[in-house]
Parts: sequence; structure tokens; C-alpha cells
Amino acid sequence: MRAIILGLLGAAALCGFTYFNDCVLKQSLLISDHMPVVVYGGLILAMAVLNPLLRHLGRRLPLSSKEVAVILAIILCSCCIPAFGLMRTFTTSLMLPHHLRLNHVAWRENQVVESLPPMMLADPSQDSDTALTGFVQGMAVGGDHITLREVPWRAWTRTLAFWLPLVLVLWLGMLALALVVHPQWANHEQLPYPIARFASAFLPSPGNEGQSVLKSRMFWGSCGFVLAIYVWNYANGWFPDLVPVRMYFSFHPLRKLFETFVRGGGGRLLGFTLRFMPIGFAYFLSSDVSLSLGLGPYLWCLVVGIFLGYGIPLEEGGYLSIKTATFLNFGAYFGFLLTILYSGRQYYLAVSRRALGLDCAERVEPSSVWGARVFAACAISFVLLLCRAGLDWQLAIPYAAGTIMIFLVMGRITAETGLFFIQVWTFPCVVIWGFMGSAALGPDTILLLCLLSCVLLLDPREALMPYVVNSFRLLDWNETKTHRVVPACALALILGLAIAVPATLYFQYDRGLTTTDSWTQLAAGFPFVNAIEARQELAAQGRLDESLSLSGFQRFANLRPIRRGVIAFAVGAGLVLLLAACRLRFTRWPLHPVMLLVWGTFPAWRFAPCFLIGWALKQTIVKYGGASLYRRLLPLFTGLIAGEVLGYLFGIVVGLAYYFLTGELPRYTLAR
Repeated sequence: MRAIILGLLGAAALCGFTYFNDCVLKQSLLISDHMPVVVYGGLILAMAVLNPLLRHLGRRLPLSSKEVAVILAIILCSCCIPAFGLMRTFTTSLMLPHHLRLNHVAWRENQVVESLPPMMLADPSQDSDTALTGFVQGMAVGGDHITLREVPWRAWTRTLAFWLPLVLVLWLGMLALALVVHPQWANHEQLPYPIARFASAFLPSPGNEGQSVLKSRMFWGSCGFVLAIYVWNYANGWFPDLVPVRMYFSFHPLRKLFETFVRGGGGRLLGFTLRFMPIGFAYFLSSDVSLSLGLGPYLWCLVVGIFLGYGIPLEEGGYLSIKTATFLNFGAYFGFLLTILYSGRQYYLAVSRRALGLDCAERVEPSSVWGARVFAACAISFVLLLCRAGLDWQLAIPYAAGTIMIFLVMGRITAETGLFFIQVWTFPCVVIWGFMGSAALGPDTILLLCLLSCVLLLDPREALMPYVVNSFRLLDWNETKTHRVVPACALALILGLAIAVPATLYFQYDRGLTTTDSWTQLAAGFPFVNAIEARQELAAQGRLDESLSLSGFQRFANLRPIRRGVIAFAVGAGLVLLLAACRLRFTRWPLHPVMLLVWGTFPAWRFAPCFLIGWALKQTIVKYGGASLYRRLLPLFTGLIAGEVLGYLFGIVVGLAYYFLTGELPRYTLAR
């Protein structure tokens, strides 16, 4: 009970404070990825400082490993709410289109905002000056901030009544799905779970008060070294006379030697910032995974450059628009899903039979059976809510399936590779659009699908599924039944939404959108720009009225798939299946199919050189020192990760202290 209460309090604090830290104070992001520094940094400090102090005060006061695992599970589930997982783009996507409509003639002429079901956007019509203008410009006057009562809640009641159940049903379904796949991934396939293993290194074994990593001098040496670098560079931001430690390395003069590579975007890989977290995680991964994460972006730029040489662009178009890379990535995710299902086919079939009440010879955990039933109920509810928004069930089902697939595969990526920063850069709305064509869907349906993706999938770097699968593994290692913690995790999601939504709206109406990044504001217009382009294209072809009249199965009679998109989807799926087959067939196969899921994304470009450094270090240590040296150096590489986590946390704490002591915004922050 103590752990559950502390976990819920931590989740509430995180959901209430994140927007203020990220967008008002503009500090280092509290969450940012699937290894939030505020959570894992807090774990390190709690086990290194707080628990020893509590132990001196009383034998029963220190937190046990089971309690810490439960607290982490509850707080991590809430991390999908207050920032990029939802709230960073949620409210702007629902209100800002009304403002953009006033500034763009094409929006008014094509009536794109009016074509949406009213419940899908906020309603500023009753008091536009307060609900819309106040949202954009802010309502605070000087140092006088507004109160909660001054927020125009009536403008949000209708749209929140639609969106919050939709989001909550999706998340509860992911929790239930994690119960289904967890025994297969953890026990049958023995995935490594590097992020959970990092957290476990700081917890005492059940029944043992000793903490091996925290008692290791090697750990504290590497952790202190990295932390000192970040503290020094942070101090340099405040006192420019200090000479910073060089973290950025540039090889841009080599551009002339690799024209094809640079033409494909390789210039961004010729300069990199040294990050210690990917180096540390590469040491824990199998060699094929770390090598694939390191080589992938270089191969991607080479492939893009070769195709551009023949006049075939792969990355053309906007973020939510039709482009070849989107279909290639979606095909890769689909191919990886097939490998997941194939690897656990017997187990998943047994769970399905038990969930349907049929006999099955294979033993299945009751929690997995109930997880399958709850997941099915949530999936059906998600589809019904999409239909309520005006989407045909023939489109709602594949959209829901694509969304669930993306989150499931993201969870598998973190469990298998430890990649803590994932950006999908593929969307079910775009794939459905490309497979069916603009005429079959119509501009209104395209707008609806893109708005759904803008809210649910625009930047899922903080998705629920990766948090949950790592939390479940940590609970296993600390002898805690996962299904007993799931209700508390579900409660954390509900509590987090109840706190994050009003907190975010309050700060936005108080400070205005000037506190948010420009990309978030730009993203709110993506669905409407796509709808206008589709409407103008169909009008030029004389097919606009026909496309607007189609519904249900009539759409499939008017299919006009985009050929390059279909081919790219098939290529992406085929390449993943080929790499997976080679990995199973050949023991020394050097590449993992995860390479094709992340090779064209920003996190991969950012961390690729560091993963290669970590891979090279591990190969050298194993070759010349053997398994014994590899095991002895584990605390050193754990310290590299911990030092970077604590370095970012140090900057956040100092910035907060400066703000509360002086009332001024921090002058410098460490960019993540």
C-alpha cells in the first residue's frame, strides 16, 4: 500500500508539473523518451541517498526492492501523458485550427474546419475572445496570473468528452496487451530488457540489503566522470568564461568524398554529439543489435542518395503527407509484427483459445487470459468510438489495427534492444490514404484520419507500451506479480489525465502559446493542409462530389492505390522478414531486423555514432579480455548511463531552484 500511494503521488506530481518545466521554464525535458531522467535519476538518488538515511532512522522505513519496482511501474505508466505522449500536442491540435482558419483564406474557402464532426475540436463559439484569443495570446497581465476559474472550460467540455475516453480505452488496451505478451517475451524468448536491467542494478535483491552497483568504485568513478562533464558544461552556460568540455565532433570536411551519401542526408551524420547513454546500452546488447543500430542510419542515407541519383525521392513530402519513406517504415513495422507473431505462435494461439473458453493443452497464466479478454474489449470499444466520430467501420478497423501494431512493436524494440528514444515516422492514416487513394476516401475522411494521428501518433517518443513492458520485467525480477500492479497503473492513467489536462490548459491560457515550441503549433495544421490539397486535386479532376458521397464498401470499388507506396510497403516488410530469417538461419549473421525500423529516424541519426563506439568497445573487451573482463566492467558502463541521467537531472534541479529563488527563468539549460 505504501508503494502504491507513493507511486500515485509521483504520477500526480509528474503530470501536474511537466508542462510547466518544459514549456514555461523551458528547461531540459523531464521525460523526453523512454528513460525519463526525472524517474531514473530519482531512482538512483533514492537508492544511494534516501534509503540509507531511512535505514538509520528505523529498520522498517527503507523502501524494499518490491516497493521500488511497484513505484517505478506506476510512475512510468503516467509518463505517457503530460508531454509528447499526449499533452504536448493534444490541446493545440483541438483549438489552434480555429485560429489558423482566421489567418488562411484557403481554409475558409474550403471550409475544412467546418467539415469535421463538432466534437472533434474545441468550441470557442460562445466566447471567442476568451476561449480562442486567450488560448493563443494568454490571459495573464504582467505578473498577475489567472485563476483556474477563468479558464473557459465550457469550450472544452464536448471535445474532451470524446477524446479522453478514446485515449483511455487505447491505453487500457495496451496495458492488457502487455499482460498477454509479457510471459512470451520474458520467459519463453528471454529478451534482455536492457532498460529494466539498468534499473534493477540499483535495487537490492529480495531479502538482501546490499546493492552491488552502488558499492562499486568502478561505477562511481565512471558516473562521477560523466556527471562532472555535464555539470561543468552546464556551468559554462551560466558563466561563459569557463572553457566547456568538447562534446561535439565534426567531420564535415569529408562531405566531398562521399557525394552519394551526403546527397541522401548523410551530412547530418558527419557531426555528432557524444552521448554516454547509447555507449553504455550498447555494452549490454548483443553485437548484432548494437551494430545494426549504429550502421542503420548510414545505410539509409546511402540508399536515399542512390535513389535520388536516379530521380526517385524517398523522403519527399510533409510530415503527415504521402511519401515513400512512410510506407517503407510501415511495411517494416508490419514485417516485424509478423516475426513477433511467428516466434510466439503457439503461446498466442493457446492464450486465444483460453480467452474464448476453449480447451488447450498448453499451460497459460490466468492473467494473460484475462488480459486478452480486456484487450479485445478495449479494441472493440476503440473502433466503436472511431465510428462515433464518423469513420466507417471498414476504415476504423484497419486504423485501429495499425495504431495497436505501432505501439506493440515499439514495446518490443525497447525490450529487445534497449533503444530508449524511438520516433516512428509512419502513420496508419497515410498508409490507408496511399492504399485507397484520395478519390476513395474523400477529403473529409482524410482530414478525420489525419487528425486522429495528429493527436494519438504524431510523436510517440513517450508511448505507454515501452514503459509497461520494462516495468513488468522489473516486477518479475523483484518477485512481484504483474497483474496485481496493473489496476494501480490504470488508476495512474486516469489520475494523470485528470491532473494533466486542466494543468496544461491553465498554463496555456495563462501564458499563451508563446510558451510552446513552434513545431507543435505547426503540427496542428497538418491534417487540414492535407485535406485542402486532396480537395483541390479532386476538384481539378472533377471527382470531388463523387468522393464526398462514398461510404462503406463503396470506397473499395473506387480504389486508386499509389503504386510507389504499395511497392515500398512490400519492400519494407520483405526486408525485415529476410533479415529475421537470416538471423534465425545463420548463427554469425551480423544484422538485426530492428535496423530497418529505425534507420530513417531522427533518434537513430543522433545516436548511431555512439552505438558504434559502444559496439567497438564491447568487441574489443570480449576479444582480448574474455567473458570475465566483460562482467567486471559492467558497473563501469552502468555508471556511464547513470552519469548522463544525473547530469540532466542536475541542470533541472538548479534551474528550478533559481526560478523559485529569483522569480526569473533559468538562463541556460542542457538540451536533450
